[in-house]
Amino acid sequence: MTVAGWIAPGDSRIGVLGGTFDPIHFGHLAIAEQVREALSLDRVLFVPAARPPHRLASDVTAAADRAAMVALAIADNAAFSLCRIELDRDGPSYTSDTVAALADEAARERVVPELFFILSSEALVGFAKWHDPDRVLASCRLAVVPRPGTPLPARAWLESHLPGGATAADRVDCVETVPLANSASGVRLRVSQGLSVRYLVPPTVETYICDHRLYTQPANRRTA
Repeated sequence: MTVAGWIAPGDSRIGVLGGTFDPIHFGHLAIAEQVREALSLDRVLFVPAARPPHRLASDVTAAADRAAMVALAIADNAAFSLCRIELDRDGPSYTSDTVAALADEAARERVVPELFFILSSEALVGFAKWHDPDRVLASCRLAVVPRPGTPLPARAWLESHLPGGATAADRVDCVETVPLANSASGVRLRVSQGLSVRYLVPPTVETYICDHRLYTQPANRRTA
């Protein structure tokens, strides 16, 4: 493995799936696998956020727990890797910093992979308001997947809404996937209500949640 153990020699097309993963669930895994297949990616990096800019630190489960659940969830897929780049640095987790750092670190090791940042069509709607969106587009392509209620965008929409217009639109790959409607917030709610999350998360993640008493009630939410 190279680049801090995240990718293997010969990997040239790398997907990057960021998120809080609080917890990771089958929806995340299905998206990653479908995008990997559609875009012929060699690997997909799962990048848990240390401090998501859009959520209060007091409302996020400890990074160690979230990373452990990701590692358990992806253990049976040789094309998936846990990337700790956001967990190992200070400050909020901005996508622009992450993809630029991945590209820079790969270049230092004389590896030049093409990066594809995976995001939903719903997230893409607000992309222009992200922290330094131009830097994101300069460091990677965007792999956009549909979200229930938000279909994939047309070319005209991309040109009119993305910073950079037609040039930015050329760096977007729209991938038709079978979206799963389950969400991390839904998983947390069901656990807090004492309900089953079987078939929503991998069995290893379900066991971890139970063993560590995550999401049972606010007092038991271990924060970063």
